[in-house]
Amino acid sequence: MPDSTPPGPPPGPRDPGDAWAVGPDGTKAWGLFGAAGLLVDDGAGRVLLQHRVEWSHHGGTWGIPGGARHQGEDAVTGALRESAEEAGVPHDGVDLRHTALLDLGFWTYTTVVGRAARPFEPVIADRESLALSWIPVDEVDDLPLHPGFGRSWPALRASLTTTPHVVVDAANVVGSVPDGWWKDRAGAAARLLSSVTALAESGVTADVLALPFARWWPRWTVVLEGEARGASGASDGALPRALPRALEVVAAPGSGDDAIVDAARAAVEAGDGPVVVVTADRELRARVEALGAVVHGPSWLRDQF
Repeated sequence: MPDSTPPGPPPGPRDPGDAWAVGPDGTKAWGLFGAAGLLVDDGAGRVLLQHRVEWSHHGGTWGIPGGARHQGEDAVTGALRESAEEAGVPHDGVDLRHTALLDLGFWTYTTVVGRAARPFEPVIADRESLALSWIPVDEVDDLPLHPGFGRSWPALRASLTTTPHVVVDAANVVGSVPDGWWKDRAGAAARLLSSVTALAESGVTADVLALPFARWWPRWTVVLEGEARGASGASDGALPRALPRALEVVAAPGSGDDAIVDAARAAVEAGDGPVVVVTADRELRARVEALGAVVHGPSWLRDQF
C-alpha cells in the first residue's frame, strides 16, 4: 500500500528507514527499506482496521496499522512494531498466519496476516488514527478503503479461513536417516522437535504448501511413540523449554499410527486445511488420505530444516 505522504515527526530520533524510496520513474513510496502492516482477525469474523487521519495520504480512508520498516528490520518485526505503536497490539498477542508481498522493484510492502491469540482492544497510541475498530469482515467493503488495501482485500479476505496443519510421524521421520537414532530414540525425537519448533517460529514458503502469497505459519502436531515419548527428558537438552502455541506434541499411549490418524481427523474436522501428514508408511498414507489429508515423505520436511 504505497503512501506518498510521510507521517508526522516522531517524538524521538528518526530511523534511517523513515525516508522516501524513489523508483526509476520518480515514483515515491514511504519507507527507505520498504514498509509493512498487520492485518489481524479476532477469530470471530472481525478484522482490526485503522481510520486514517485526514492529513495522511488518502486521509479518511480505512486500512491496516503499518509503516516504514527500520534499517535491518524484517517485515514481520516491522509490522508487529508498527501495530503496537499505532494500535496498542500486544507484542505477544498475535499468532502469525501468512505474509503477502507487494514488490515494486525499488520498494516492497508486506502485509502480515495474523490472528489474535487472546482478546484485546486497540488503543490509539499516536496521531495517525482517527479510530481503530474491529470491523466485521462482511462490512469491510462498505467502508472507504485505502486504495492499496482495497486492491489486496479480496485475496486477503479469502485467506482468513485458511489454516494449514502439518502432522508429523516422528518415528518415521527420525528413522529415515541412519544417524544412530536407535541408540537414543528420545534424544533423536528431541532434535526433531527442535527443528520443527524453528519452522513453527519462522514459517515456511508458500510453495511448500501449494498455497498463495509469500510465507505461511502452519499449525504443527508431532506424534511421538514408544521410547521417543521421553523426548522431554533427553540428556542433550535439545527439546526447547517452551513450545510455540502453534506446535502440539502428542505422546501416543499406544499405536503411533492410530494417534496420527486421530490428529489428522481432528484437524480436518476443525476446518483446518490443507492438512499435511508427513510419513513414508504406505498403510498410514492410505488411512489419512481417506480423511482428505495430503501426504509427503520425510524428505519433504527435512528439506525445510
